[in-house]
Parts: sequence; structure tokens; C-alpha cells
Amino acid sequence: MSKTLRSLFGLKFNPFGSELPIEALLMTPRVEDFCWRIEHGLVSEGGFALITGDPGTGKSVALRLLNERLEGLREVTVRVISHPQSGLADFYREMGDLFGVSLKPSNRWGGFRSLRERWLAHIDSTLCRPILLIDEAQEMGADVVSELRILSSARFDSRNLLGVVLGGDGRLIHKLQRQELLPLGSRIRTRLFLERASKTELVDCLRHLLKTAGAAKLMTPELMDTLTDHSVGNYRGLVIMAGDLLAAAARRGLDRLDDKLYLEMYASPAEVPEPPPKPRRAPRRRR
Repeated sequence: MSKTLRSLFGLKFNPFGSELPIEALLMTPRVEDFCWRIEHGLVSEGGFALITGDPGTGKSVALRLLNERLEGLREVTVRVISHPQSGLADFYREMGDLFGVSLKPSNRWGGFRSLRERWLAHIDSTLCRPILLIDEAQEMGADVVSELRILSSARFDSRNLLGVVLGGDGRLIHKLQRQELLPLGSRIRTRLFLERASKTELVDCLRHLLKTAGAAKLMTPELMDTLTDHSVGNYRGLVIMAGDLLAAAARRGLDRLDDKLYLEMYASPAEVPEPPPKPRRAPRRRR
């Protein structure tokens, strides 16, 4: 966050920036319920879980909150795939790096066996499954997804060696309906479907962001209503508009964000009241 924003508004951080601290992320009841089910189900039993929704509905935020919660648990190993687009060879390379196993792409069977042995040793010593989080999972190839399913199961599919949380948009749902991926889709037991947020949820998000940033009264209630009305239930759209207004306020030296600033930046011509017509002067008489 720039010094201008900090000094002008007294902010600890930019509440509408992309790099928010974990305390600035709002844990909604639905996300809380999902995290609880992962903590008391997937951690001990393994298997697959799914977070899905349209862009901007909070999938990545839910994964961040889940990651933070799981990392706070004793003896739970949490890893995150950073390149879901990888082919099989690079997928095994990344899995080896994540779980501390030396793998050779030319020996896939050796990597397969080494990863499973590592996970079995972890389960035997802690009774917890390692957890793998994958954001943008719609980018994964079908062969990689199938390999992950086979890699993480044992004893004729009666024992799960790994817990996997897939996060992705609607393309992931369509991908899991493909014939070759139906075996995995049928194994997803814990799901979180994120829909468009309600106006109350959007207002709660704004208030939480401002409060944690140290400027609870930075935005007028009227402006909050206006922003939530125009964000169409999308958290990302809401935050982008609020960030633009914050930058505009800083440029103009304003100490608070209000409806007037919004109208100057975003209102369409039909929404802006026309100025009253100037009175016409009476024509001069010729002498």
C-alpha cells in the first residue's frame, strides 16, 4: 500500500488490493461449514472435495481460508499445486517437490510407489491424510486427474491415501461429467457451490474489509448500497469498483468515499441529473 493511502485514510493495508492479509478475508457461514466438514472428514478419511462457482464468487478466498485453518492443525500436512496445467511428467515432478520425494519422470512407476509409501508412513504415524489443494482445477488435463485418483487410493479403492480439494469454475463441472472422469466425479463427497452473493453478504464483506483495514467509516452507508446494487452479486466486481473509488479519492484529497464520487466516476448519462436550463434572455428590440 502506498504512503499516500496510509497517511490520507489511516489504513493498515489497502482493503481493496489483491494481496489481503488472511484476517481481512470474511469467513461466511457456508465456507465455515465446508471447512468444518473438511477438517472432520477429509483429514481423517481422505478422498475428494470440490469448490465451484462462477468467477468472482469467492473460490480462491475459500481455499485460502481452508488452507489457513488446516495449517493450524497439528500433524496435518497441507500442500498446494501451483501449476495445474502440467502434463503427467511435470505433475509428478511437482508432487515430488511438494512431498519431499525424489522422482524421475522416466520412471513413473517408481514415483507412483514412492509417493504412496510416503503417504502411508504419514498416515500410520499421525492417523491424518495429507491434504492437496488445487485451485483453477478446470485447467488440469483429464489424464492427470485420472492419475491423481488412482495414485491416491489403495486396497481396491477401499482406502484413501490423500485428501484432495479441487477448486474451479463451471468448466470443471463439465469436465468431471466426461466419460473417462466419471469414476472421480462419483467419489466427490464434500461440495461447496458458490453462487452470486446477496446484498447482505456484499455489505458484510465491505464492512469487514474496512474494519480490518482500520477505517470502518471510510465509506458512507449510501455508497455501500450503491456499490452492492451495481456489482451483480460478484465479490470481485465489488472490490474492483471500490478500489477505483479509493484511488480517485486519494487523487482528489478526499477523506471519505460517498455517492457523489461514485456518480462522477461510474454513473451513466441517464443516471446523472441534468442541470437546470439557463434562463433565456429576452431579445433586444431594435431601435
